[in-house]
Amino acid sequence: MNDIEIKNCSNVYEPREDSYLLAKCVEKYAFGNTLDLGAGTGIQGITAAGKGCKVTFADIDRSAVHCCKRNATLNKIDAKFVVSDLFSNINGKFNTIIFNPPYLPSDDKKHLAYDGGKSGRDLINRFMNSYKSKVAEDHVVLLLESSFNDYGKDVKKLKAKVVAKEHYFFEDLVVLLFE
Repeated sequence: MNDIEIKNCSNVYEPREDSYLLAKCVEKYAFGNTLDLGAGTGIQGITAAGKGCKVTFADIDRSAVHCCKRNATLNKIDAKFVVSDLFSNINGKFNTIIFNPPYLPSDDKKHLAYDGGKSGRDLINRFMNSYKSKVAEDHVVLLLESSFNDYGKDVKKLKAKVVAKEHYFFEDLVVLLFE
């Protein structure tokens, strides 16, 4: 992760604590055909590509997809780029799916990178209901969640492992790994 260069783009979520926590897990667990879902600047997919993964970057925001392309080019990464609302335009199956969803409780539909709906779980729940058709037989899913989202329910339901956890002054951030 130290060797990658990320340029921030206007109106695209720039990497913060949550992004760096997830990227550490990507370095450790990602393999094979990888989907960076909700890619933003592309930091997760670029981290995965750096360890030899074949990466597809996907985001609902066209600006974010352009930002990913720019950052991938900057890091000399050849990849696939898709504008997609979750899995709507995603073809194929993946060994690794990485997702850092909008998880803050909000009703601000203008900020797709932040707005997780009233409970902060709108996109997380949609993801949980649809990811299984996109994973290869041998796979891992890396999902970032917050204490705002009651991630403990997903740990139990999915038999997920908490592979990283950081406490910040107003929340805990965790990376869940499930197969």
